[in-house]
Amino acid sequence: MMKVEDPLTLYVSGGNTIVTAFDEGRYRVFGETLDIAIGNMLDVFAREMGLQHPGGAKIERLAREGKKFVPLPYTVKGMDLSYSGLLTAALSKSKECRIEELCYSLQEVAFSMLAEVTERAVAHTGKKEVLLTGGVGRNKRLQEMLQVISSEHDAVFYVVPENLAGDNGAMIAWTGLLAYKSGQTLSIEESSVRPKWRLDEVDIPWIQKGRC
Repeated sequence: MMKVEDPLTLYVSGGNTIVTAFDEGRYRVFGETLDIAIGNMLDVFAREMGLQHPGGAKIERLAREGKKFVPLPYTVKGMDLSYSGLLTAALSKSKECRIEELCYSLQEVAFSMLAEVTERAVAHTGKKEVLLTGGVGRNKRLQEMLQVISSEHDAVFYVVPENLAGDNGAMIAWTGLLAYKSGQTLSIEESSVRPKWRLDEVDIPWIQKGRC
């Protein structure tokens, strides 16, 4: 069974693109998307190219057949990244390039951006574990890139099992259980949906010194 103690985590999905790690009672964000999440970007690209859902898997398969790199915008600003320009540029070249070439190039640019930010966060935090999670984390090419980064920084690389990488209610229920056991309770009358509640605004009392 995979046991991760105190990782630097890259969380990539349809709704999230975050580089985070636990420190002093909260998860701190060391990098994130400035616009759309990478999973959303891949899904929109796939849909516009006529690929059936789930688009990420289709893009990964086609990318293996791409041999020619198509120049696309690489946008990293400090520790943050932007994917809207990359999406627009890739779609604008859909009539002049083979879909295999576009899928290959889109993956290489998008994942290289993630790798750059993740590597800088690993160097900054000194973490000895790197964890990849979220639906996009299933992609083997992204895993390859992060494995290289982890090895270069003497960190152990982990990937969340595929059956746990997507959306699932179990992780929400487990978080609720941990919160309850640590004394965090909220009545139904007081509860509400907070769509803009950031990860780094939440106290995590059930972790001590980076460990559950």
